[in-house]
Amino acid sequence: MADPNNSVKIVEICRVAPQHADQEFSLPLTFFDIIWLKFPPIQRLYFYEILSSSKNTFFFDSILPKLKTSLSLTLHHFPPLAGNITWPQDSPKPILSYLRGDAVSVTVAESDADFHHLVSSNSFNIEAKEYHPLVPRLEVCHEKAAALALQITLFPNNGFSIGTSVHHAALDGKMSTMFVKSWAYICKHESDLVPDQLKPFYDRRVIPDPTRIDLIYSNHFLNMDLEGPNNRSLMPFQFKAPQPDSVRGCFQFTPTKIEAIRQLVKEKKQQHQSVHLSTFCVATAYAWICLVKAEEFKSEKIRLIFSVDCRSRLDPQISENYFGNCIAPRIAVAESEGILGEDGLVMAVNAISEALEGLNNRLLNGAEAWMEIMQPQADKLFSVAGSHRFRIYDTDFGWGRPRKSEVVTIDRTGAISFSDSKDGDGSIEIGVVLKKQCMEVFASLFAKGIEDL
Repeated sequence: MADPNNSVKIVEICRVAPQHADQEFSLPLTFFDIIWLKFPPIQRLYFYEILSSSKNTFFFDSILPKLKTSLSLTLHHFPPLAGNITWPQDSPKPILSYLRGDAVSVTVAESDADFHHLVSSNSFNIEAKEYHPLVPRLEVCHEKAAALALQITLFPNNGFSIGTSVHHAALDGKMSTMFVKSWAYICKHESDLVPDQLKPFYDRRVIPDPTRIDLIYSNHFLNMDLEGPNNRSLMPFQFKAPQPDSVRGCFQFTPTKIEAIRQLVKEKKQQHQSVHLSTFCVATAYAWICLVKAEEFKSEKIRLIFSVDCRSRLDPQISENYFGNCIAPRIAVAESEGILGEDGLVMAVNAISEALEGLNNRLLNGAEAWMEIMQPQADKLFSVAGSHRFRIYDTDFGWGRPRKSEVVTIDRTGAISFSDSKDGDGSIEIGVVLKKQCMEVFASLFAKGIEDL
């Protein structure tokens, strides 16, 4: 079964269940989860090169069986990911549950696309749509939404990719990455156990919600007049399709360049200003300015939304391995004139710093209104996805580090994706999807600014 439009042939679609998971499992969604209920899935690709001389035989005889077996063993530790999100009529809010017989849909495919082209990071000739056939469709209907779907695609005589689609109301980026790393660990070490740093923590009682923000968010969806009263539909919002001429670009900040940007901001900021100069802050500010200029964005105010991990910031702190979503949105707002001016970098850093204020003692202030912040916006809202702290390129299933990893969904959300560098040298990679002409401008601005430092 081949699709002439995407050069991918489906070999099989199977369902992989958790091994030895005879206990049913149910998790109520918290307000951290419910806010993402109608967002499209998080989709990521991992590309791996096959170094064996008999590449195709090695894939089907060794790699694929090991991936399936280790997946089943991993799901024993992550049973909710084999389950579904539902919203029973007798429940005031949605739940994530695993029932006996539930399993993850795994698509096995072959692609005749150019593997080396798809893993290239030195050009902007990778069209956004080229990655779409490599990520699986997540099964979603009004009554039920799968938590996870996977696709393993062979590129004959070259390598393979693993595509993940995760329901955002089930997991945030940190936890979806931890799941894949657990799968990789079990596969590589041929074990049925994961180390403590990869063991999920499931107790939802650790999330503080004395004002019942979870019910505020749930009632928001119940009262949306889309499917009639008492609306429990789980169908996601429709985000804009990527532009037909959109291309992907990958850009790198070396530690030296990050430090140069940091020092430049220190020199230019006023004495009384106290700003965050973390790697995330300065890299995001720099990329934000390049995007605003490349897209010739014209508006009095420019906004950037990003998420912060709350696990270590709640009082009391909760486990770093808390399973689910535990991120809070923050919005940086800057004057267009300032961002585009001579001191635009300082302005951008200041805006991000202001958005980060109060993280430790006022983290959940205004959380009742986060739902409004997170709804699809009519006007342009710049955003950030992923984190270099996830260390995506440490995901080794036993056949080496990924040749490349990409967040596929940024072509719909317009986000800047962040990750560590595949070179393992402490650099940061950012990914953007833009119209080709706009990408050329962005690349020029990015490179020139870095050189000038």
